[in-house]
Amino acid sequence: MPKMKSHSGAKKRFKETGNGKIMRKKAGKGHLLTKKNSKRKRHLRQSTIVDDKANRQRIKRMLST
Repeated sequence: MPKMKSHSGAKKRFKETGNGKIMRKKAGKGHLLTKKNSKRKRHLRQSTIVDDKANRQRIKRMLST
């Protein structure tokens, strides 16, 4: 049986921290930025941690090679 491949899209979107938590970018920074105020756009720049335990496990499985 061949080796499992890691998910290429997940590799680009998520990063694992030293403690094993998973970092992600915030949604809403893709388009329609003129109507969003500066404070909102500034906060969207920062990355955040994936909260849900089920999502965390799913993403870790996608990242594993």
